[in-house]
Amino acid sequence: MTGVALVTGGTGGIGSAICQTLCRDGYRVVTTYSNEAKARQWQDEQRELGFDFAIFPADVRNYEQCLRAVLDIEEVKGPIEVLVNCAGITRDKSIKKLTPEMWQQVIDVNLTGVFNFSSIVAKSMLGRGYGRIINISSINGRKGQFGQVNYAAAKAGIHGLTMSLAQELAPHGITVNTLAPGYVATEMVTQIPAEILERIVAQIPVGRLGQPQEIARAVSFLASRDAAFITGSELAINGGQHMY
Repeated sequence: MTGVALVTGGTGGIGSAICQTLCRDGYRVVTTYSNEAKARQWQDEQRELGFDFAIFPADVRNYEQCLRAVLDIEEVKGPIEVLVNCAGITRDKSIKKLTPEMWQQVIDVNLTGVFNFSSIVAKSMLGRGYGRIINISSINGRKGQFGQVNYAAAKAGIHGLTMSLAQELAPHGITVNTLAPGYVATEMVTQIPAEILERIVAQIPVGRLGQPQEIARAVSFLASRDAAFITGSELAINGGQHMY
């Protein structure tokens, strides 16, 4: 049995696949929530599928709530060996319509949330000399996207955080990496109007959307001890839609 894996945003489409895959890998998987009713429903659905995930309250934007969650998780479940920062939101508008509030909401969740949990968990990992931190970014953090100046800025910032933190933690047996998915067949993406979705898929050389499990398998590898020589990297998983 391996240790504890904390997945923020675990109740989403990609997050659920990551939780399930890490559970199959032998981790005691936990996730955080800000909407208790939604989280409890998700927990029940996962139990019906054979997965028993613990859930802990925490708004990723709030450092004190994140700290309390980590302390509670480590007291109840044990030391966190793997942290996957997957929580994220969108507030898409062109710059003419994007409000300061919409900008800040996305920065607070998508970037500050990564800092909050990474900084807290890294301290406990340092004491043990081992850990894996995996940050979920986006194709649009690299190439940009119309109507997403807030989202793209936050996702680009994630990899800057990854590279810097990787340098700090590498001497202590802790790796930090970024995954940058392209368009993945989650509920949110599949609700895009069909004609728009067809245009998106036409831009993907492999000719299809990604699957959440494909992102999860990459997380599984980076979380393993076999990935000890990979740190500060960004892995693009986008079907060839954006190459760099």
